[in-house]
Amino acid sequence: MSKIYSKLSKRPFLFILLFSLCPLFSCGDKPKEDSAQESKPMPISVLVKKPDSIEAPDGMVWIPGGIFKQGALASDPFAMDHERPPHTVAVDGFFLDATEVTNAEYARFVEETGYVTVAERPIDWEKMKKQLPPGTPKPHDSVLQPGSLLFKMPERPVTNLNDYSQWWEWKVGANWRHPQGPESDIEGKENHPVVHIAYEDAVAYCEWAGRRLPTEAEWEWAAKGGLQEAIFPCGNEKEILNKRANTWSGTFPMNNDAADGFENKAPVGSYPANEYGLYDMVGNVWEWTQDWYNANYYEERAAANDTLMNPTGPASALNRYNPYAKEKVIKGGSFLCNANYCASYRVSARMANSLDSAQEHLGFRTVLPVK
Repeated sequence: MSKIYSKLSKRPFLFILLFSLCPLFSCGDKPKEDSAQESKPMPISVLVKKPDSIEAPDGMVWIPGGIFKQGALASDPFAMDHERPPHTVAVDGFFLDATEVTNAEYARFVEETGYVTVAERPIDWEKMKKQLPPGTPKPHDSVLQPGSLLFKMPERPVTNLNDYSQWWEWKVGANWRHPQGPESDIEGKENHPVVHIAYEDAVAYCEWAGRRLPTEAEWEWAAKGGLQEAIFPCGNEKEILNKRANTWSGTFPMNNDAADGFENKAPVGSYPANEYGLYDMVGNVWEWTQDWYNANYYEERAAANDTLMNPTGPASALNRYNPYAKEKVIKGGSFLCNANYCASYRVSARMANSLDSAQEHLGFRTVLPVK
């Protein structure tokens, strides 16, 4: 599985656009003279109980704080290398949206602010090419138009799952208002998760709402629903996943039998919530976090052998397979996740996504901290 990920990460989403064209210690024997100088671990205190003076905002649930092992469990057969090694973190309690932000909620934000998403703006080639290898040819102006990435079921059998250009296409005119392309709209889909949202689009909404994006640690802790040894939000029984999450049932990417009830995105809250009252923490759409994606971060944290309080991720981005793009961590997988491909319907699953990349399976939810 890690091989597939490394292959996928070698080319940012922009390459699909191009593809569409042609495609300190001393070990002495002396005893320490002053035991008071010995380094002792500080007790960790986390906010667990919701303060009585604070009411839960509409649509949000209280996530009690806790200490846990972030990263893949040893028992997880689908874990990728970049989900390991696990490392201990502590998070204070916080409020989290019970569902992903919906089309209706995002529409209210746009109506009040006049905000224009990245997918709706003219493309700046001078800015774009900085994320591509030197010498990358400029695409034709007909393609350098506002748009986003859509899933397209291949017409021919797929034998190479490393070549994702077979099922992704750049669609001019695709954006949150037109999730399947310019001829589509969101009428009747007000309760669907808003998609085609780039990182700054999600941040802009958060600022308007007086909230922020979750950290990766907050997101993962919340997804577990208090189940420390859980691979999925519903526990460790993959057999019941079709009844608990919107994922790809069938053989990806050619056949989706919709055994879970939906072939594409589902209205938020269509499946049972986890123990914290959170819906769709895996499947449906990927979700932005505020953490930079850094391939070395998990190893560095595990080597530190300590417990980090309210971690906000690495200081900078690093992806050896995609060195030109600045990427954030996205979590939760989507309706496209399947056991024969990414299997990212797990709480530890993570992926890197460039800041300006918006797709039809990417949305977000928000956090309201109390400390």
